[in-house]
Amino acid sequence: MIEINGNRLAVEVLGPEDAPVLIAHHGAPGLGSRAEPRASFGRLADTYRVIVFDARGSGQSEGNGTFSHEQWAVDIDALREWAGAEQIIMAGGSYGGFMAMEYATRYPERVRALVLRDTSPDNSNEELALANALANARVEIDRDKLDRIFAGKVRDDADLRDCWREILPLYDYVYDPEAVERKVEATPYRYEAHNYAFSVNMPNYDLKPVLPAVTAPTLITVGRTDWITPVACSELIASLIPDSRLVVFEKSGHSPQIEEAEAWTTTVREFLTEVCPVP
Repeated sequence: MIEINGNRLAVEVLGPEDAPVLIAHHGAPGLGSRAEPRASFGRLADTYRVIVFDARGSGQSEGNGTFSHEQWAVDIDALREWAGAEQIIMAGGSYGGFMAMEYATRYPERVRALVLRDTSPDNSNEELALANALANARVEIDRDKLDRIFAGKVRDDADLRDCWREILPLYDYVYDPEAVERKVEATPYRYEAHNYAFSVNMPNYDLKPVLPAVTAPTLITVGRTDWITPVACSELIASLIPDSRLVVFEKSGHSPQIEEAEAWTTTVREFLTEVCPVP
């Protein structure tokens, strides 16, 4: 645990001390934790100094103050400074991708490269996700639970857990009910951060006007059947960031870093080797 802007944050550092620093932001505030980026970007710790952390209000970190995008971005920059890095590789998937892009637009001089996974440049993904959820043939979704989790109106941690279980069957390319239950059990529930993110942050979330100013080389990855941040969202990001490339993983849902782990890791490693060569 380290002190960052009045909060004790759970932080892990992997890899050589003198290597280029990669900070990876987890998704799903109030549901996500450093375990997710550790499992994926941790594979690169043989070459890069990979830093993963629980954002304020998530996982094991404290949750004092606001959960705004501005504050979370300030926390990332304080973490960069703590690591002693002038520039970083910024990475994130899903909501972590929102924050990776927020950081790259707010602190462009600090970003050497940007790696995004299954994310969106604005809140239009919510309308697409709603349609995908209601049209799915796997399970019948409880519309009230779906609406409450998207609106940020869950009642407490137990309710967040219940709503999370409701939508989890939609995430993977291959539906495995037992895997869903394992994810439900492994998730840390922090409903305050989740509610703030979806009731306050998301209604005004729109980075489209500022993404063309991103100068860092950018890799955008997405699963073909991603229901919540569909391929169209990644295509829009790629059309807006000048020095970007898009890779679609054909046998993945929202998590190509898991479902096509070897191919995804190779893609990220080859991109970083090209744009951030290590002496």
